[in-house]
Amino acid sequence: MDMDMIEAQPIEWRHSPGLTDYAEALAAMERRAAEIHVGTAPELIWLLEHPPLYTAGTSADPAELFNPDDLPVHQAGRGGRYTYHGPGQRVGYILLDLDRRARDVRRFVHGLEGWLIASLARLGITAYRAPGRIGIWVNHKDSEAKIGAIGVRVRRWVTMHGFSINIDPELSHFSGIVPCGIADFPVTSLDEMGVSNGQRNFDLALRQGLDHFLSSLEGRN
Repeated sequence: MDMDMIEAQPIEWRHSPGLTDYAEALAAMERRAAEIHVGTAPELIWLLEHPPLYTAGTSADPAELFNPDDLPVHQAGRGGRYTYHGPGQRVGYILLDLDRRARDVRRFVHGLEGWLIASLARLGITAYRAPGRIGIWVNHKDSEAKIGAIGVRVRRWVTMHGFSINIDPELSHFSGIVPCGIADFPVTSLDEMGVSNGQRNFDLALRQGLDHFLSSLEGRN
């Protein structure tokens, strides 16, 4: 296959309506990452929602899962600890080939955080990075609160997994775990912060900021 043709393929932007089975999504992501690596499929930004479940990253501590029988628990294969996925939460799987940009995982994670922060800013939400605490943070009700989680994996320089942003999920489900191993701060959502029609507007904001995110991975901003 002509390598120039491979590099010219546009990134696929995929939105899956309804709820996507977690195990099926993982299998599809693994297949697509392998195809991206050999150049037979374009890179992918995949937006979806999952049924209610907990996922365990490679650093998950069983002591941080309080009620393992309440919801299914899946081994995610990504970095990080326990997190929750469910309806009302925008999950984004980011499958990019860092061989085409910079082989720099730190830059990728930093750029991903920046993309999410800028997207939330378009909705009037001031979000930020918190030193020593992974994820996306906001100030709400006189406290810092987590509104988004990040967990990634890189195989043969193709990124997998990505982020979750709380639009209007059932926040009580987070009480079954220590989210991402951080027990001292609450979890919040766009809905709780007064943003209406959050999922549609957040998806639009992501799309508007995609080019800037990609250019950040190449050191151009």
